[in-house]
Amino acid sequence: MKFLFVTLFPELIEQVCAYSIVGRGIEAGLLSVSCINPRDFTHDKHRTVDDSPFGGGAGMVLKPEPFVAAIRKAKEELPEARVIALCPGGRTLKQNIVEDYAHAGKDLIFVCGHYEGFDERIFNWVDEKLSVGDYVLTGGELPALMVMDAVARFIPGVLGKMASAEEDSFSTGLLEYPQYTRPVEFEGLTVPEVLRGGNHALIARWRRKQSLKATYLHRPDLLPEKFDKADAKLMAEIKAELAGEENG
Repeated sequence: MKFLFVTLFPELIEQVCAYSIVGRGIEAGLLSVSCINPRDFTHDKHRTVDDSPFGGGAGMVLKPEPFVAAIRKAKEELPEARVIALCPGGRTLKQNIVEDYAHAGKDLIFVCGHYEGFDERIFNWVDEKLSVGDYVLTGGELPALMVMDAVARFIPGVLGKMASAEEDSFSTGLLEYPQYTRPVEFEGLTVPEVLRGGNHALIARWRRKQSLKATYLHRPDLLPEKFDKADAKLMAEIKAELAGEENG
């Protein structure tokens, strides 16, 4: 899978992509990352990519000419790619969107903004707007890298085991259950007995219950409106245990 960033700061993208799982995926030829700088499509000695907004106001707005030229160049390189502009006005990134990108099999072009944002006309060359949350960052590079990182996890071979991506938080619709490793005891804290017993059915039940509990306590909005019989029983146990803790 190919990822192309339209960015004023290609060095930032290149530095981040040189490390960790994404870096290993690039080395293995499982994905590729490239950048196009809109400044390369300017025609003045200052390589100007922004200007003051019509109607007045603080800050500078990104000009359409260099960005549209850069997007067109990106589409020449990846003609079937989906073009995504990272900006606060886009739909909010969720795990199902990540999985849709991953399973669609299309390359992705990320258009990264800065300053007060894009000239609105630039969006005519974009397939969709995407936001990573209800807050403002100084640029679109970090959000774009977040999207790429999330999508790359579903590329076969990048994680080693696809189950790692499929079992992560949000992939199942719930927060992830607690994880433990050696040693069994650390400063008085021990690994739960059920995880050491070797009974895989009990382990699976414990993990499901812990996922439901974590989601109920911290992200109840993720819980389904109606539980199946097994989950309903686990939720009843969780609520009874929490009530007992409050009364104890």
